[in-house]
Amino acid sequence: MSNPGDNLSEFSMIELFRLEVETQKVLLNNGLVNLERDPTNQAELEILMRAAHSLKGAARIVGLDVAVRVAHVMEDGFVAAQKGSVVLGQRQIDVMLRGVDLLWRIASTSEADVPSWSADKAPEIEGFLDALKDSLAGKSAPVPAATKPQSEAPVKSIEKADEISAPTTKATQERFLRVTSGNLNRLLGLASESLVESRRLRPFAETMLRLKRHHHDLSRMLELLQASMSSVDELTQNRLTSAQEKVAECRYFLTERLGELDMFDRRATTLSKRLYAETLSCRMRPFADGVQGFPRLVRDLSRKLNKDVRLEILGQETQVDREILEQLETPITHILGNAIDHGFESSDERSRLGKSPEGTLRLEARHSAGVLLIIVSDDGRGIDVEAIKRAVVRKKLATADVAERMSEMELMEFLFLPGFSMKESVTDISGRGVGLDIVRNMARNVRGTVRVSSQLGRGTRFQFELPLTLSVVRSLLINIGGEPYALPLASVNRTLKLRRDTIQTLEGKQHFPFDGRQIGLVTAHQVLESDVPPPADGDMSVIIFGERERLYGLVVDKFLGEQELVVQPLDPRLGKIRDISSGALMENGSPVLILDADDLIRSIEKLASGGLLSKVHHEGANVVTTKQKRVLVVDDSLTVRELERKLLEKEGYEVEIAVDGMDGWNAVRTSQFDLVVSDVDMPRMDGIELLKNIRADAKLKSLPVMIVTYKDREEDRQRGLEAGADYYLAKGSFHDAMLTNAVVDLIGKADA
Repeated sequence: MSNPGDNLSEFSMIELFRLEVETQKVLLNNGLVNLERDPTNQAELEILMRAAHSLKGAARIVGLDVAVRVAHVMEDGFVAAQKGSVVLGQRQIDVMLRGVDLLWRIASTSEADVPSWSADKAPEIEGFLDALKDSLAGKSAPVPAATKPQSEAPVKSIEKADEISAPTTKATQERFLRVTSGNLNRLLGLASESLVESRRLRPFAETMLRLKRHHHDLSRMLELLQASMSSVDELTQNRLTSAQEKVAECRYFLTERLGELDMFDRRATTLSKRLYAETLSCRMRPFADGVQGFPRLVRDLSRKLNKDVRLEILGQETQVDREILEQLETPITHILGNAIDHGFESSDERSRLGKSPEGTLRLEARHSAGVLLIIVSDDGRGIDVEAIKRAVVRKKLATADVAERMSEMELMEFLFLPGFSMKESVTDISGRGVGLDIVRNMARNVRGTVRVSSQLGRGTRFQFELPLTLSVVRSLLINIGGEPYALPLASVNRTLKLRRDTIQTLEGKQHFPFDGRQIGLVTAHQVLESDVPPPADGDMSVIIFGERERLYGLVVDKFLGEQELVVQPLDPRLGKIRDISSGALMENGSPVLILDADDLIRSIEKLASGGLLSKVHHEGANVVTTKQKRVLVVDDSLTVRELERKLLEKEGYEVEIAVDGMDGWNAVRTSQFDLVVSDVDMPRMDGIELLKNIRADAKLKSLPVMIVTYKDREEDRQRGLEAGADYYLAKGSFHDAMLTNAVVDLIGKADA
């Protein structure tokens, strides 16, 4: 194995010191928080003394005298506590934590700025040294408040490598390397390709088995032929016998090679799976790596709010995908902050209620049924459902009657809305209504969910259900328009075969009954704008996906089964592709696009709100979708755009809008339209230039284009028609019927 030091050779001495502080500050923060509850714990004191001693030695090596002084006085304090000559109480620990923050600030300062920084901060440093000496001597001089825990990221030269934390326990004996995330992702991609390629041997082996069966059939045919030709001459008999022997030899040779191929197939598949599993494990980190700062956070925040709260962390060895672990920090911080700020009672109030004066926050991670569970719970006052109702009515999110009829689960959902808060006042900790919105968004970003439950007077519980890794997603493979697609199983509520006679139409929209409720029905062909295949007999294949009140039934052509896919990001130059999240390779090596469930729901709701959903005709046994004709309106005037849009939508056309010629040009290249209605005078690209671009494009040159403009002079009309316009209409003279009649003349009625 390579020497770990080789991977750090590009770092300067100050950067190496920064890495040392980053590791040791975790030990110092957690050790000091633990020591506050057990001041005579010799094991913790030993760890703290060694951490301070290591930092002192490292600072001396790189010539940071100011850091040497800070670490030295802290080390002296820990040694004194070990000898029993001083007890590190709450006041001493406050000052020690200031020292930890001060060391991190020193380490985060660039090498060139250290001298000036030390000079500027000399009073603060001397104040800390005096305060720590006074507190250790038992003097009662007032101690300044602890500095806010530092959370600055490492400098850019270190950010380029994903840090694998140094060992934090004596039991950990493994050595650690730094590997860039790009290298790790490429390695995982190669491992997944290897796994896919190994699976391609199986179809080849099956083809060889068919060949073996053909040999067997040929041998039987030769035997029958020889038996039926008993009267032929000896030469013919010899030739038949020789043919039989040759076939038998081929069968034997084929059997031998098939055995070797089968063995190679099993060995290659096993090796590829092991390689893939080991590579995937490199992306995993223990949960402890992502929660190291939370004990200090809870301790400082509870002190600030004059509350007594203890944090318990369970499942620290649980393996978590490094990307998920990084994204968990912000939402968990919000939940912990909310719990301490207005979830916990004061110590006196807890005592009056018969609770322990000390509140308990519990943070737990574990694997369950193929998902990662992250649970944050507390034994505070819980969430008052009646207070949520009052907040909902106060913010005019629902009427009092509607709020009264809502279930507890429905009311809890309001907590995740942007800007929603039950606090009347805003503090630097909570009350802005952004925390739980961030929590929900984080869960969705990693294809997971988060739920909240509460018992009034007993506490609150947040439970995240997240994928074990973002690199692999268990998906349902489906066929839409002859192309395979994948939908993550985490997004699928149910798959079913739907009888056509169960489809109902309510208020112009199609539904079907499921679990006592009506589920909206839409075809995947319309959402993805794919070609509709020939009608098929039998029941329809439907995927029910979404959550709570946003459940939909998506009609697809066929279910292809389940498969574990290695996620491959799309080329960033493509930008965000609507309804698509990423790509992958199937077991046979074919590419497949992975659908974005949240994006699909947004697309469906957009179609539904505009009354544009096509109907699934269920007369007889065929599935047919009616397709509306699509018109692109290009105009820089909001008033004109909306007027034209309303007129055309009233006639049943599906209308998209563009704010100028450039926007329109991008639209016609990325979507299909039956007609373009464009203004002439527009910024960035005018209507004439847009028209010329369309006529110069081989795929778009036959697209009908109507010019609608205030310029009604004959020379302007002639210029537009010469550029290739199919119709020229002056805004100053047209009325409702003129525009719609012109559109019908060009492309026919909306549903024709």
